[in-house]
Amino acid sequence: MTEPSAINYLTYPRGLRSWLLTLDHKRIGVMYLASVALALVLGLIFALLMRTELIAPGRTIMGEDTYNRVFTVHGAVMIFLVVIPVIPAVLGNFCLPLMLGAKDVAFPRLNLASLYLWWVGALFFLITLAFGGLDTGWTFYTPYSTTTNTNVLAAVTGVFILGFSSIFTALNFIVSIHTLRPPGMTWRRLPLFLWGLYATGLIQVLATPVLGVTLLLLAVERILGLGIFDSSLGGDPVLFQHFFWFYAHPAVYIVILPGMGIISEVIPVFSRKPIFGYRFIAYSSVAIALIGFLVWGHHMFVAGQSVLASTIFSALTFAVAIPSAVKVFNWLATMYKGSIELAAPMVYALVFLFLFGIGGLTGLFLGTLSVNVPLHNTHFVVAHFHYVIVGGAVMAMLAGLHYWWPKMFGRMYNQTWARLSALLIFVAFNMTFFPLFIMGGRGLVRRYYDYSVFLETNPEFTFYNQLASVGGYLLVAGFVSMALCLISSLWRGRPAPANPWGAPGLEWQSSSPPPPENPPPPVQVGDPYDFSEALLPSGT
Repeated sequence: MTEPSAINYLTYPRGLRSWLLTLDHKRIGVMYLASVALALVLGLIFALLMRTELIAPGRTIMGEDTYNRVFTVHGAVMIFLVVIPVIPAVLGNFCLPLMLGAKDVAFPRLNLASLYLWWVGALFFLITLAFGGLDTGWTFYTPYSTTTNTNVLAAVTGVFILGFSSIFTALNFIVSIHTLRPPGMTWRRLPLFLWGLYATGLIQVLATPVLGVTLLLLAVERILGLGIFDSSLGGDPVLFQHFFWFYAHPAVYIVILPGMGIISEVIPVFSRKPIFGYRFIAYSSVAIALIGFLVWGHHMFVAGQSVLASTIFSALTFAVAIPSAVKVFNWLATMYKGSIELAAPMVYALVFLFLFGIGGLTGLFLGTLSVNVPLHNTHFVVAHFHYVIVGGAVMAMLAGLHYWWPKMFGRMYNQTWARLSALLIFVAFNMTFFPLFIMGGRGLVRRYYDYSVFLETNPEFTFYNQLASVGGYLLVAGFVSMALCLISSLWRGRPAPANPWGAPGLEWQSSSPPPPENPPPPVQVGDPYDFSEALLPSGT
């Protein structure tokens, strides 16, 4: 086995300045990976603080005001700094040009600007933490956000800037997919990960400005005292909810759609079968993106909207589940009678299917009017949300990271260690969040730092919270184990061949890691899921 080439995008050109001023999409993706990983560490620290407080009734390590700030910052950091940008910014940036056989994205300088905007937005979150934190909930609901004396303006400014980073990345991907496809790569031969990024880009471009304008109005109201959302000034707080969820529900699909694209890449490779129902999976991504704009009102069933409006939003919620179910059934059909290899990427894909399946099904419960009203604002919603976002998007990200890691860094990681880490994460995640379904179904309200008042009728809540807290510690241990497995491979892992998984995609036709200049595509581009001509996995 030969060592990775000394001249690759990681080593040439050298120096910190070459990284900070690079226009190479691969380096930008790696810098996003390091940046988002640091934000994830911050979010997990606040998560552990919450679970430690809830391990016993009464005050444990913090008071109610501190707890409110902890869960607000946890939610805001995880949503705006981690799960929304992570797959497009990291794997999208690294893989999209390689999968297109292109030299780079359509606008390399805009791509670098997106990274700098992410850093500036993250800086405003650090300012928020340094000067008293934030106490609004991650949704910035009024009148909390217009009356609290915490650092709303700094946090809102950070999210506003992050929105521009998201829009620039989306525009880059949309234009790149339209203009940089090589001859022979028609829309029906486009890798499904790129279909996911394309649909995600449409949502980002159309929905993110709504959030930006809403937060700008919130800032203006706080600074000038205008009556926009604050009812004491003549405003309407429900209007804020409409504006916010018009962005925030499509944002769920900003998180999920590229993850679904990753699963569509991983399952065929480790089943050694072409993807089943390519067109249905591809078009369902666009369907999810479009219908996702029409269901924001299901977050507002108890906000006073009319029965007719609630009924329509409930029906649309069931409708948006159809294209998601199409993907799941097609993935299962792809695996049927396949030669399945339980490599780490496939294990994470299976974890995704299980956890996202629970998250999706419980979403249908919450989309039902008669069930949503008693479950609204309970721990049931918290569990559903985490099964979708973490069980879905984050597990898909981990599947993609393990899948493309050898290509990104030219080293193979320890498969046994990686699989055990995935198993620990799977068990710990269910320990942490499944008890929340039970407690929420029995009426435990979310965002309470002390649940003593519920113990008279539900004494078992103490046990469930202890189980969830222990699960939370184990979940973080699983993430640490996974990170150590990948990082240690950079020094101890054996050099990766160009195509370690025997995959047919264009990105696997370059060396591992790729050279500074991406190799040109072959003269004729074939089916991205045709394994008849794909190289078998090689250890040499």
